[in-house]
Amino acid sequence: MAYNKVIGAVEIGTSKVVVLAGEIIGGRTLNIIGMGQSTARGIKKGVIVDFRAASDCTYAAILSAEKSAGATIEGVYLSQSGSHLEGFFDKGEVSVSSHDGLVRRSDIQHVVENAKRKEVPEGRVYIHHIRSGFYLDGRPVEDPYQMKGDRLEVGYWHVHGHEMKVADNIHVINGFGLKVEDMIVSGIASGSMVVEESEKSNGVLLLDIGCGTTDYVLYRNGVIQRTGVLCVGGDHLTNDLSLGLRVNAKHAENLKQEFGSATLNHDDQDEKVWLIGDLTIGDRAIPRKAIYQILNARLEELFSILKKELGSCASRQEIPAGIVLTGGTSRIPDIADLATKVIGLPARIGENPAWVRDDLREPEYSCVLGLLYYGLTAERSAEEEKPKSGLIGKMTRIFNFS
Repeated sequence: MAYNKVIGAVEIGTSKVVVLAGEIIGGRTLNIIGMGQSTARGIKKGVIVDFRAASDCTYAAILSAEKSAGATIEGVYLSQSGSHLEGFFDKGEVSVSSHDGLVRRSDIQHVVENAKRKEVPEGRVYIHHIRSGFYLDGRPVEDPYQMKGDRLEVGYWHVHGHEMKVADNIHVINGFGLKVEDMIVSGIASGSMVVEESEKSNGVLLLDIGCGTTDYVLYRNGVIQRTGVLCVGGDHLTNDLSLGLRVNAKHAENLKQEFGSATLNHDDQDEKVWLIGDLTIGDRAIPRKAIYQILNARLEELFSILKKELGSCASRQEIPAGIVLTGGTSRIPDIADLATKVIGLPARIGENPAWVRDDLREPEYSCVLGLLYYGLTAERSAEEEKPKSGLIGKMTRIFNFS
């Protein structure tokens, strides 16, 4: 039977908490009916460091979203980021068991179980098992069922995190009497909004540059091949400006947003801008060139670290579709040009879909929009796939093959 349900997408970020309320109609379509956001407190580099403060600001954003929606959120899809997230690739392989060499469902089940057999260290918990493809006798196949062969393989990119840090995010939501339906890595959620399917097939790198962290997701052959988190984001740029120009954090943030650029060669670099702009006590002229140099140095460092971490993957042969940037820090002018210069790949700024209302079109909303997308995907299959018991068991449901 058709049903309606109001779900919430919650992104607990370093600078702000954003909540969207979406109504799923008939289990098939989704309308965004409410939004709330609040200044983040108690969160550092994507990780909760003060539970009470983080709970208060999250609660305020949820209440605001419910008020604007005129409805109560029934379940939450929650983003997860932070340097504690790690990933590794592992694969399983089995011999086809039937005498006629045709792959059975049992063979698929066994090879999947084999690929997920590795246990993470104590204190760690799996968040996603992301399938990267089946291989039958060494050749890639989308669905090996009833195909003829001798050896079946499947690869997975496994994402895991610190158990207590993951639990803190869940407990913040549970504290309001809400159920966390699933957790999605921030970069994966963002990628579902701004990366085109053709780019995923060809090979593309998604960079979600937030305030406290930079999440990356590498796609090849239409699937996720690798994910990661770097502890560098927009807050580091603001802090560098604050120290380098000897101004407070608020003024540094304003300078970054109003006059910032990721590159150096500008006709106006010899000009000066006013710190406050009202010629009051404390107001002074700041060289544009100094702002450009500080931002350029930190962003160049970020892209250099990323290039080193990706190694041979950061090549035109591996990811010919280049780089897609999103997140609030991607709004800095010329940042795509600098990414291209340092990493050596074409780069563009991602755009949220045209159907998104105007106040959510900015790149900092890619993640929370992606959470709603995955919420709709999960709810569509809810009647077909009985949920696994317990949240930790459910964390992998969207990405698993079972």
